[in-house]
Amino acid sequence: MGGLLEGLGAQAQRLSGTPLPALIADDPARARDFALRSGPLYANFARQRYDRAALDALFDVAERADLIGAMRRLLDGAIVNPTEGRAALHSALRGDSSDAAVARDARAQALQAQARMRALVEALEASDVTDIVSVGIGGSDLGPRLVADALALPGARFKVHFVSNVDGNAARRALAGLDPKRTAAVVISKTFGTQETLLNGGIVRDWLGDDSRLYAVSTNAQRVAEFGIPPERTLPMWDWVGGRYSLWSAVGFPIALALGMDRFLQLLDGAAAMDAHAVDAPLRDNLAVWHALTAVWNRNALHAATQAVLPYDERLRLLPNYLQQLVMESLGKSATLAGGKVGVDTVPVWWGGAGTDTQHSFFQALHQGTQTVPADFIGVRQADHAHPRNHAALLANLLAQTEALANGQDSDDPHRRYPGGRPSTLLLLDALNPDSLGRLIALYEHSVYLQSVLWGINAFDQFGVELGKQVANSLLPALSGEGEAVDPVTKALLAELRGAR
Repeated sequence: MGGLLEGLGAQAQRLSGTPLPALIADDPARARDFALRSGPLYANFARQRYDRAALDALFDVAERADLIGAMRRLLDGAIVNPTEGRAALHSALRGDSSDAAVARDARAQALQAQARMRALVEALEASDVTDIVSVGIGGSDLGPRLVADALALPGARFKVHFVSNVDGNAARRALAGLDPKRTAAVVISKTFGTQETLLNGGIVRDWLGDDSRLYAVSTNAQRVAEFGIPPERTLPMWDWVGGRYSLWSAVGFPIALALGMDRFLQLLDGAAAMDAHAVDAPLRDNLAVWHALTAVWNRNALHAATQAVLPYDERLRLLPNYLQQLVMESLGKSATLAGGKVGVDTVPVWWGGAGTDTQHSFFQALHQGTQTVPADFIGVRQADHAHPRNHAALLANLLAQTEALANGQDSDDPHRRYPGGRPSTLLLLDALNPDSLGRLIALYEHSVYLQSVLWGINAFDQFGVELGKQVANSLLPALSGEGEAVDPVTKALLAELRGAR
């Protein structure tokens, strides 16, 4: 796949002597022509470090890679995860995106699960339960946690609390102040064999004292039953949905409890609308394609080693955490689909935080550090609070940062010189609601997949997660003195830990 991208370096070299402000000044229509809209989601790429000729080269790459065809194969349930022999049909969880038989079957299963989930939500709403504890990790935690935090309304029927980390302090803090008689818990694990989830689930089960308010989401009915949760309180998962793509499934049960089932379905509708856009819109009008091509340009033509995501809305503060898993677990690969070595760099390190807090922490490095860090800035046009001056200040800071990073400011004092030339994309939601957030998350999902197509890698396996787990399981007996480590450094560390006790 390196050959497909090799022409991009020449384009970057051609532009290397042209400052970003000059690229913008030399093309007055750029601010309009480098912008797209899909429903309530607007994107502007005018402050990226490419011109129209470089864009032509990028879209030529997209056409030769058949990105629209790749989107159709994804939605139709083709085997896009060949290392595990699986489709990736998360799109079927949220809409009728394909007439293919395998996609229709997946959609039917998803609708059945939604009906069961609605019944459980309504039963809990009719009970005296006030709090929900969601126990999971990774894809079984990050998506539901993000959406519940972003969209839960004041005075919601349930307050949802999340436990993920195996550190016992996580469970202790989540349960503090709750009444076990008015609390229900959901244990979410695809295999129901995840160490962290089972340990935390055991803590919560014992704390509840009554298994009648314990629910599960899993593919493994036998292990769920052995844990003490009956089938009528168990919702399904499927092997054609990866964990980091699963918030649209019954993994979203905590979301439905936090928002209500109807608003959960609105989230799915928004994602389905982005599915339709990503497969139906022509390349030049396709927001997912633009976003993916920009990511590949910044990584392979400009050699950016990191990527920042900067939501200017406190309700999206967990989006960087969510995207770290979605992007880096999907694209952190060095082997091609055929098993060879990837000929180009793949995923950069994703990181970020919510503005304006981050302006007072790491923005110093963004403006004056030695490395250029491309950034996605995300804003919300309409405020959902009664403080218009605050919202105006928030938006002013959002726009100011994208402008200052791009244009910089010269000075005779090197300590007060801002080099500029720092590229960014602005993503703007008309309002933050289930529909717009569903579209935004689905946009990133499709951008990630299209990047994997351009790099020739598998976006849907995650074998790199397993090695550390295997080593941890082998070391667990050694911590209690029932075994010994092989690695000499680990031996020394175990001795230190035992001595500390």
